[in-house]
Amino acid sequence: MHAPADRPEGPLAAADEPVPPVESPWRRFAAQFAASRLALVGLVLLIAILLLALFAPVIAPQNPYDLGKLDLMDARLPPGSDAMAGDLHYVLGTDGQGRDMVSAILYGLRVSLMVGVVSGVIALSLGGALGIVAAYRGGRFEQILMRIVDIQLGFPAILVALVLIATLGKGVDKVIVALVTVQWAYYARTARSAALVERNKEYMEAARGLGLSPLRIVLKHLLPNALPPLIVVGTVQVAHAIALEATLSFLGLGLPTTEPSLGLLIANGYEFLLSGKYWISVYPGVALLFTILAINLVGDQLRDVLNPRLSK
Repeated sequence: MHAPADRPEGPLAAADEPVPPVESPWRRFAAQFAASRLALVGLVLLIAILLLALFAPVIAPQNPYDLGKLDLMDARLPPGSDAMAGDLHYVLGTDGQGRDMVSAILYGLRVSLMVGVVSGVIALSLGGALGIVAAYRGGRFEQILMRIVDIQLGFPAILVALVLIATLGKGVDKVIVALVTVQWAYYARTARSAALVERNKEYMEAARGLGLSPLRIVLKHLLPNALPPLIVVGTVQVAHAIALEATLSFLGLGLPTTEPSLGLLIANGYEFLLSGKYWISVYPGVALLFTILAINLVGDQLRDVLNPRLSK
C-alpha cells in the first residue's frame, strides 16, 4: 500500500510541514502579564498612577501651591469637610496650610515620579555605558571601574545621598544628582556582567575579524544583550529612588517646600499625628506605598518576560 501522493515521506515531508508563526515580543509580553494576576494588578495600578500624575492639573480640585487660593481657615479639616468659604469639598481633608489633600497628593505624585524616572534614566545611561565599555575593553580600565563600583556599593545608599545633599543643598537638580550618584554603580555592574557573557563568543570574534569598529560592535552586539537586565534593574531602581527621595524629603534634606513630593507631604503631617490629624501623613504615605508596590510588581514580571529561564 503506497503513501498518498500529496504527503511525501522522508526529508521532504518535514520540509513541507507548516512552520508555526513566530510570536511577537509584544504579544508574549501581554500574554505573560495576563497570566499573572499580581503582575496585571500592578500594571493597571501603575498606569492609573501615571495618568493621575500626568493629568494632575486637570483632575485636581485646586492648585495646592497657588498661595492666592489657600485659606488658613481651612487648615487641618477632616476628610469629607466643606470649605469655610467657597464650594470646595475636601474628600481627604486638608493639611496644615489649608491645601486639599487630593490635590496635594496628585501634584506630589508628579514630583516623586519625575525625580525617580529622570534620575533612573540618567543613571542607566551613564552606568550602562561605563559597564559595557569596561567589559569590551577589559584591562586596567575595567579593573579601576569595578573597584570604584565595589567601594561605592559597600556604603549604604542613604548615607551617600545624605552626604551629597548636605554638600550640594536643597533643590530638584541636587536631589537628582545625588540619586544618580547613588544608582549608577548598580547599572554599571549589571551591564558589565551581561556584556562579559557575550564578549568572547564566536560572533564577536567574527565581528572583529570583519574589521567592524568598536563603536559598532558595542552598539549592535553588546548593547542589545545588556538592555534586558538593565531594564529589569531600572524598574527596581526607580522604585528605590522614589523611596530614597521620600526619605530625604521627610528628613528635611530633599526637595524645597515650593516643589513638595510625597515624602515632604508625609513630613508636613508628622507633627499632627499625635493630635489625631492622621490624614495629613497617612494618605500621602498610602499613595507612596502603592506607587512603589506597583513598580515592583511590574519589574518582577518584566524579569520573567525578559529572561524566560526565571519564569515560574
